[in-house]
Amino acid sequence: MLSIREVSKTYGKRQVPAVDNLSLEIKEGEIFGFIGPNGAGKTTTIKMLTGILPPDKGSILIAGVDLVKNPVEAKRKIGYVPANPNIYERLTGMEYLEFIGDVYGVPYAERRERINKYMKMFEMEFSFNEQIRSYSHGMRQKLLITGALMHNPKVWILDEPLTGLDPRSSFLLKEQMKEHKKNGNTVFFSTHILEVAEKLCDRIGIIDKGRLVLIGTIEELKEKAQKNSSLEDVFMTITDQEG
Repeated sequence: MLSIREVSKTYGKRQVPAVDNLSLEIKEGEIFGFIGPNGAGKTTTIKMLTGILPPDKGSILIAGVDLVKNPVEAKRKIGYVPANPNIYERLTGMEYLEFIGDVYGVPYAERRERINKYMKMFEMEFSFNEQIRSYSHGMRQKLLITGALMHNPKVWILDEPLTGLDPRSSFLLKEQMKEHKKNGNTVFFSTHILEVAEKLCDRIGIIDKGRLVLIGTIEELKEKAQKNSSLEDVFMTITDQEG
C-alpha cells in the first residue's frame, strides 16, 4: 500500500542526510507507527510521503502510484494531517471543508454526510460558520482530521496527530484510526506518545539520525532489543545504542 525505497533527503550543505537510504513497506490494513527522537527525520519523511518535499533519491509508491512521476494521482490516495495545524485562517470551518471536498472531487451528498459525521463526533457543529482564526489548536486539529478523511483516502498519514487534542478527542481519533484499518486502509503516523504506539500499532519503525534502526511488531522489537517490558524501554535502549 505504501512503499518507500532507498529514499534520502539532505538539506542545503549538510553533510549528514536528514533521511538516509530509508526503505519501508507498509501493508494494506495496517496501522504503522513511526517513532524517533527529535530531529531523527520523522517529519522530513512524512513531508516526502505527502509530496511536500521531493526526495534526493529513491522512490515512493502510494497504492502502487509513483509519487514523483504521478503526483496528483498519488496525492488523491492520501489523507494528511500535519503536525502544525496552520490553515486558511480567514475561511470558516465549513468553507475550508467545502474547499477540500472540491479539491478531491467528493460528491456533494457524500461530503455533507462526512462533514456532519465528523463535526458532530468532534463536537464542532456549532463552530461551522466561525473563522478558523478564532479556533483553538485542538479545534484546528479536529478540522484537519475531518478534511483528511473527506475523500476516504486509502492511506492516512498523520504527523503527531494527538498534539493539542483533549482526552475525548484523542480517544475518538484512535477509534477512527482503527476503523480506517478495519476498512482495509492504511494508517502511517508519527508520535512521541509511546504508550499509544504500543497499544495501537500493528508494527513500529524506529528512526534515529535519519536511518531506520529497528522495525517490527511490539513483540519482535522487544526480542531484538532484548527487552521484555515496554516500548519505552526498547526505544531508550535502541536510541542509546545509536547515540
